[in-house]
Amino acid sequence: MMERRAAAWCCALLLGLALTARWPAATARFVVEKNSLRVTSPAALRGVYECAIGNFGMPQYGGTMHGVVVYPKANRKACKQFDDFDLSFKPKPGGLPVFLLVDRGDCYFTTKGWNAQNSGAAAVLVADDRVEPLITMDTPESSGTEHIENITIPSALISKRSGDDLRKALENGDMVNVLLDWRESLPHPDERVEYEFWTNSNDECGAKCDMQMNFVRSFRAIAQVLEKRGYTQFTPHYITWYCPEAFVLSKQCKSQCINHGRYCAPDPEQDFSTGYDGKDVVLQNLIQICVFKVANESRKPWMWWDYVHDFAVRCPMKEKKYNRECANGVIKSLRLELEKINKCVGDPDADKENPVLKAEQDAQIGRGSRGDVTILPTLVVNNRQYRGKLEKSSVLKAVCSGFEETTEPDVCLREDIETNECLENNGGCWLHKAGNVTACKDTFRGRVCECPIVNGVKFAGDGYTNCEDIDECKENLFCQCSNCACENTWGSYECSCVVATTCYTSEIHDTCISKVSTASSVGWGFLWVIFFGLALAGAGAYAVYKYRLRRFARLWLSTCPWRAKKQQINSVLSTTQISEIAKPCME
Repeated sequence: MMERRAAAWCCALLLGLALTARWPAATARFVVEKNSLRVTSPAALRGVYECAIGNFGMPQYGGTMHGVVVYPKANRKACKQFDDFDLSFKPKPGGLPVFLLVDRGDCYFTTKGWNAQNSGAAAVLVADDRVEPLITMDTPESSGTEHIENITIPSALISKRSGDDLRKALENGDMVNVLLDWRESLPHPDERVEYEFWTNSNDECGAKCDMQMNFVRSFRAIAQVLEKRGYTQFTPHYITWYCPEAFVLSKQCKSQCINHGRYCAPDPEQDFSTGYDGKDVVLQNLIQICVFKVANESRKPWMWWDYVHDFAVRCPMKEKKYNRECANGVIKSLRLELEKINKCVGDPDADKENPVLKAEQDAQIGRGSRGDVTILPTLVVNNRQYRGKLEKSSVLKAVCSGFEETTEPDVCLREDIETNECLENNGGCWLHKAGNVTACKDTFRGRVCECPIVNGVKFAGDGYTNCEDIDECKENLFCQCSNCACENTWGSYECSCVVATTCYTSEIHDTCISKVSTASSVGWGFLWVIFFGLALAGAGAYAVYKYRLRRFARLWLSTCPWRAKKQQINSVLSTTQISEIAKPCME
C-alpha cells in the first residue's frame, strides 16, 4: 500500500514538474502577496517593513491592527503549547493586543499559528531564519492538521533582519509597538470587483477539500447577490497538469489524464488500484467549467454556485456517486442546458486539445501583477492572489477591500464586517452645529470627509474644518418671478414675496399673486368667463339632444306609414308622444 501511494505521489510530482517546464521561463513566476508592518516605537526602528501574508488564519484585508510585540522566554519556535511553559499572552484590561514574535523552524507554520492563538496572542510574526526573499507560509498537505480551519489570528513572515532588529530592541527593554496594515494589499480601482476562484471538484483530499466545500456552502448566497446586482464579476478556474510525452502510455498517465495525456489530475486516494482516478476529477472539473460557461452565456453566471453545491451534496465520492450520470441529474434539476454543456465538454477520449481546458492551463500563468497560480485552492481578487483562510467573512473583507472608496455595497458596511468610524467624534469631519448635517461618510476602509448634499444641493468646503453652504440666491437661478424675493437657507433656499402678495414656489416655477381688491376683481372676471362658457356648452348640448330626438321619431314613423298620415311631426315631440306613435309598430 505504501509503495502504491509513493508511486502515485511521485507521478503527481512529475506531472507538476512537467507543467512548470512547459511554461516559458520568462513568464513562470510565483508572486508573494505582502502587507506592511509599521513600527511606531521605539524611534530607532520607526518605519515601514514588508512582510508576507500567511496562507492561513484571517488577515484583515482593507484594515489595520495595532499591537505590542512580545518575544517568548521559552518555546521560541512555538512548536509546543505555551501552557506547557506556563506562558500566556492575553492582554491585560486596557492593554494592547499581543503580536507574538516566534522563530522559524522545527514545525509547520500552521502549528506556530495555532499555538500562538491558544496562548492569547492576537497575531503571530514568524521571523525567517535565513537571508532570503520572503516566501508564502502555506498549509501542509499531511493529515493530523485539523486545527488549520480553526486558526483565526492573522500571520505574517518577516525577514531575518527585521526579526533580529525586533529581538534586539526587546532585549534592551524597549516597548515595541507595531501596526499591521492590509489596506493596500489588494487593488481597489473602481466600483466593480473582479475575482476568480481556483478550485477542484475532488472531495477526498482531506482538510483542504473540506475547506473548499464549506466555503462554497457559506459564501454562495453572498456571491450570487453581489453578481446579480452587478457589484462583482466572478470566474471559476481549475488547475490541471499534463503528462510528459514519454509517459503517455503508462498506467499512471492513463488513469490520471484525459485527451491522450494532455490534461491530468492526481489520483484522489493516491492509490491507482482503488476508488476514483485522476481522470474522473479532470472530467468533473471540465463539466463544472462548462456549466459556468453555458450559464454565463445565458446571463446567469451565479448558477455555477448552485451546481457545485448540489453536486457535492448529491454526488460524493464516498457514496460512489461521483460520475457523469449523477452530474447530468444535477444539471437537469437546475434546468441548465445539458446539450450545450455536453457539447462544451467534448470527447475526453479524443487525441486532440480541448479548447476549454487549454484555456485553463494558459490562465494559470501569471500576468501583470498576478503570479502563477500554484496553490490550491486560491482566490484572486482584482488580479491579486488572496492569502489566508478560505472563510466567508474573511473572503468578504477581501472582496470589499477591492471596491473604490465610497462605492461599496451595503453588505460591506455591516457591523460584523467593518467599524463605522463616523460614530466616534464624527470621524474628525465637519458637523453642522444643529447636528443633522455631517461631512463624514463611512467606507469599508474607514471614512471620507466630503461635503454633503442636502435637498439636492451640495455644500462647499474641505469637509474637515468648514463647510460653506452654496448661496443659490446669488446665482439668480431661483425665485425669478416679479415681486419674488430669494432667501438663502442651509442647504437650500426659500422664496418670499413683497408686501400684500402671496408666494407660490415649486421646482418648476415661482409666482406671486396679489392679495388686494384688484386681484379679486380680476379673479371674479375670470369666473364669469367660466360661467358663460358653461352656459354655451349646455345650450349646445340641449340642441343636439332635441335634434337626435326628432330624428329618432321620424325613424319609427318610417316603419309605420299608415300611422304617419294621421300624425304631423312639425314640432319637437316628447318621449311619451314618440312612444304613442311607435306603439302600433311594436304590436
